[in-house]
Amino acid sequence: MENKSRRKFIQNTLTATAAIGIGNSFISNALAGDVTGAEPLKFVQVELPYKFNALEPSIDALTNEIHYTKHHTAYIKNVNDAIIAEKITYKTEAEFFANASKLSAKARNNGGGAWNHNFFWQSMRSPGMAVPAGKLMDAINASFGSFDKFKEQFADAATKRFGSGWAWLVKDGDKLKIGSTANQDNPLFDNAELKGTPILALDVWEHAYYLKYQNKRADYINNWWAVVNWDAATERLGK
Repeated sequence: MENKSRRKFIQNTLTATAAIGIGNSFISNALAGDVTGAEPLKFVQVELPYKFNALEPSIDALTNEIHYTKHHTAYIKNVNDAIIAEKITYKTEAEFFANASKLSAKARNNGGGAWNHNFFWQSMRSPGMAVPAGKLMDAINASFGSFDKFKEQFADAATKRFGSGWAWLVKDGDKLKIGSTANQDNPLFDNAELKGTPILALDVWEHAYYLKYQNKRADYINNWWAVVNWDAATERLGK
């Protein structure tokens, strides 16, 4: 029976079943089964909100091009392949990450990579806005004492993340926190070492900076501040 016809049949059955005492379990089970025909969760790569060379000199055009068209594209494809192959039934990205500990390594790592990079691209803009303003600056001062102290702590988390990973600014209740996650984990994972609502992220995998900076991660981090999209971070704070 086609989904449309099946749903119509179920709806038409409600009145009759109530009259003869066929419990709600029949309707509930049928509707639950009807959901199986829904489209599976699909991660979508955001359109890059600027040209590849827009972040120079902080991040060079070739790095951005390879990072976006090769690495990020691969994460998108691989997580969507895993969702289909493994019959993953979570309906939203939030639900997917809330059950990260139950996922296969392929689904978890590539799902994190897909989402993290979407967030990362939108966390940057062409050089121009050096510091945040308004409520984000107020929150930073309240949580860390000053903007300079915030930058020091964030840079420290990014520099000391051993191997590959991410540095994050997150909101936890009415406070901001800084930390890092390994590989492609993020603070939305149910088993993340840092939890909270992401406000800002920095990719410290070598593919994010090695062409320009080689092993000088600290230089990459220091120059990255010039391209932070503080407007986007402020908007996230309000969510």
